[in-house]
Amino acid sequence: MAGLIPNDFIEQLLDRTDIVEVIGNRIDLKKKGKDHWACCPFHKENSPSFSVNSSKQFYYCFGCGASGTAVKFLQEYESLSFVEAIEELARMAGQDVPREEVSKESQQRQQQRRTLHDLMSSCADYFIHQLYQHPDAAAVQQYALTRGLTEDTIRTFGIGFAPAGWDNLIQHFRNDKTTQELLTTGMLTQNNQGRVYDRFRNRLMFPIRDIKGRVIAFGGRVMTPDEKPKYLNSPETPIFHKGAELYGLYEARKALKDFENIIIVEGYMDVVALAQHKVRNAVATLGTATSSTHIQKLFKHTAELVFCFDGDKAGRRAAERALANCLPEIKDGYQVRFLFLPEGEDPDTMVQKEGFDGFMHRVKQAQSCSDFLFQHLQSQADISRLDGRAKLASLARGWIEKAPDGIFKQLLYRQLSDLIGLTTEQIIDNYKAEAPEPAPAEPAPADEPRHFAPPYQGDEAPRVAQPKKSSKLDVRIGVVHRALAWLIRYPELALSIDMGAVGHLPGDDEHQLLKTVIKLLREAPKKDIYFAFDYLCQHNLREALSPISTSDYLWLEASNENHSDEKEFAKQELEKIINALTHRAPDDEYEQLKQRVLTLDPTLTDSDKQRYRDLLKQKKRR
Repeated sequence: MAGLIPNDFIEQLLDRTDIVEVIGNRIDLKKKGKDHWACCPFHKENSPSFSVNSSKQFYYCFGCGASGTAVKFLQEYESLSFVEAIEELARMAGQDVPREEVSKESQQRQQQRRTLHDLMSSCADYFIHQLYQHPDAAAVQQYALTRGLTEDTIRTFGIGFAPAGWDNLIQHFRNDKTTQELLTTGMLTQNNQGRVYDRFRNRLMFPIRDIKGRVIAFGGRVMTPDEKPKYLNSPETPIFHKGAELYGLYEARKALKDFENIIIVEGYMDVVALAQHKVRNAVATLGTATSSTHIQKLFKHTAELVFCFDGDKAGRRAAERALANCLPEIKDGYQVRFLFLPEGEDPDTMVQKEGFDGFMHRVKQAQSCSDFLFQHLQSQADISRLDGRAKLASLARGWIEKAPDGIFKQLLYRQLSDLIGLTTEQIIDNYKAEAPEPAPAEPAPADEPRHFAPPYQGDEAPRVAQPKKSSKLDVRIGVVHRALAWLIRYPELALSIDMGAVGHLPGDDEHQLLKTVIKLLREAPKKDIYFAFDYLCQHNLREALSPISTSDYLWLEASNENHSDEKEFAKQELEKIINALTHRAPDDEYEQLKQRVLTLDPTLTDSDKQRYRDLLKQKKRR
């Protein structure tokens, strides 16, 4: 049974793994020069900036900075844990994964979870079969059609049908041991008289999958308005904990690279309807308020969350509860926004009326977290009155202090400061934080369980979203552009450049960028191409350098192909470019000073005028 994987096996497996094969089986790679290239699977882009280097067994995206080994790629691309990524590499290599000994107790827990996962998968197959083969199937299919579901959507989400009746699953499996396991998974329930019967009856069935794609629970929706409750979820079980799971995340995760955010809605049909209209980045909670565990899980996949609620009072209360759980998780670089639909509308009806473009326009207009927070607080305090401002200060402090230390928290205090006319220091010194009282949770349906199993401590690999950085510098294609391209390709060449000569280059944007890059590369702790480029990006240069790294990287490969010593050739080419730039520098400087003299620039100093006269003498002597 599963225990720790020996380190020796992992090292040997990685030695035999070809990262190009691993990644090429999942995305379309094209060989250009020595590396393989593709549009990055981890962010949206139109031209390839994702490179895979077979000699280094490493991938790197010049656009977003994603990088790592074959194991890291599988973890991020398929949302696998480290152990699962190793198991996948071993499967590709046709090897069994050895395990160290574990306790019998641990073996039994692992075997139980595996058995329950297999059983839930069999239940999903049974419900799908009933959707097409049951005597009532035609009526159920007609209902699905009236809800706008297509065959492709039904197949994608594995939607099925639980027929009316009390013992369909019992009769289907016909095994005492399996009956007990069905009770454990919540597919069967037991009343006070000890009678065992099917939990889901005459419902459209939505399998709930974990991030690995395993069916762990179900949600059932009634098909007539008279039946209650409208939605019925599986209870808590050893493999399902609704406070940690999200409907649709497994189906959405592959599409997330095409979206800037994840939309959180309230029902299965909302997720399905949005996906059918190509809004494939939606997920839903499972009859609970959005928890901090949900937020942490979603922030592994994106840097922005958009909560979508009905515009009525219930929707506002749900948004307040979501806000309370979100604030402690909003670190710098992450965002949360709130979208409120018109009263009487939900995402399902809204996307059917407005289509993809209309709905996504609403998403883009969603209210920021800070605006929603202060709108909510101002409904409790009248800031036109002095005592109202004092109350707002105490109320807001209680909420703001939930946020982690950082820029976001400082900006919240600044917004509060602007509202009440006091400095942040005055607010903190004079007003005690009043504990927030978020809206009460909606009552759970009557058939929800009262007792919960302890949470399952599963392995999941963290995924850190990388906020975009910007630079005000702009680069024109030309000599400086090529010099930068050579330096990105061979960062160590920065050490051979005469900094004294470079210091005389003009101070315009492109020359300043070149000087900055050379200086930083000389300081970089590692001169490897990927580490060095990351070091430049840490200094806010990704936006300026990313187009150069992706376009000219291939040009450099072509330039090098007729030379046995590529690095030496690169050094010679870079020297030529730097010499040309430094020899041209006085002429450029002269032209700039001449322009300032002719326009009677008032900022021209005596030293500038003397420098202009010196440069003029030099030109006359040539």
